[in-house]
Amino acid sequence: MPNQTTPLDYKAAGVNIDAGNELVNRIKPLAKSTHIPGVLGGLGGFGGLFALDLQQYKQPILVSTTDGVGSKLCLSNELQRFDTIGIDLVAMCVNDIIVCGAKPLFFLDYFATGHLRVEHGYDIVSGIAAGCKMAGAALLGGETAEMPGLYQGEDYDLAGFSVGIVEREQMMQASNVKAGDVIIGLASDGVHSNGFSLVRKIIEVSGSALHTPFMNSTLGDCLLTPTRIYVQPILKALEQLQITGMAHITGGGLLENIPRVLPQGVNAVIHNNSWAWPDVFTWLQQQGNVTTQEMLHTFNCGIGYVVIVAQNDAKKALQLFAELGESAYCLGEIVKAKENGTPEVIFA
Repeated sequence: MPNQTTPLDYKAAGVNIDAGNELVNRIKPLAKSTHIPGVLGGLGGFGGLFALDLQQYKQPILVSTTDGVGSKLCLSNELQRFDTIGIDLVAMCVNDIIVCGAKPLFFLDYFATGHLRVEHGYDIVSGIAAGCKMAGAALLGGETAEMPGLYQGEDYDLAGFSVGIVEREQMMQASNVKAGDVIIGLASDGVHSNGFSLVRKIIEVSGSALHTPFMNSTLGDCLLTPTRIYVQPILKALEQLQITGMAHITGGGLLENIPRVLPQGVNAVIHNNSWAWPDVFTWLQQQGNVTTQEMLHTFNCGIGYVVIVAQNDAKKALQLFAELGESAYCLGEIVKAKENGTPEVIFA
């Protein structure tokens, strides 16, 4: 004989199928608003469909990326702000795609939570759709999972997946970078989506409150500023500049991300004081007593994307990025290394 006298259902176990269906119906127009040529069908199928226009390419190469937002989600939950975190998710994927010289085509998301609130889910996906529009990519599909027990209460996690395309001969390769090339840095919009475990620790030890007034807003709003999406200006720059390499400045900062796109035999020299750290990074360093080396190894410190150009294109690059609405800085140059070892960043 069963011990349970009342019939159990999925809702009694903590999973509300009706809420999930309501969310899907509400976000369908959001996904449709991002559609670009090539999208077939809409949300609701078992897979997203995209038809490649292969007539535009001789040797097309597909580029795929996946990423998440990390513990920045904890601040989102604490502040009950969900409208911009989806932009972060898209940015972390599409900014990686354009490093290869590729154009993002479509994006899919995975949203998991302990308790699904439709209004929160809608805000999250609206941010994802906004990010896709900024990147010129289609929100092709996704998955929402309600998993009580694995996630506590309204805790949630996000993951994103994107695919782009580039002509083989136009694909960025480390071998293109040469000594004498100039390093251009594009400004970030703040902390972006890396280093938030340290950010949260600094907030804890400093006793700071997220609602504390900060930079014409509050500390919490400043920290939740979404990751800047560099796709459109970079695609335009690729048409007009002799770009030899690019790097998205994420976890590991300038110190780790620039060497990823350099060949052996060269180093990147960054000039001290070639740009000014935004106030939020100065605050984090002071409140946490963080060394400059650790700051540069953890945060973007005000530079969200790096473009390496031929020396004779440096002035043109700065002018072009200014015209495209980007704050750009000449950070330094590529130099020949004394030894043919692993490339590194040298501050001088």
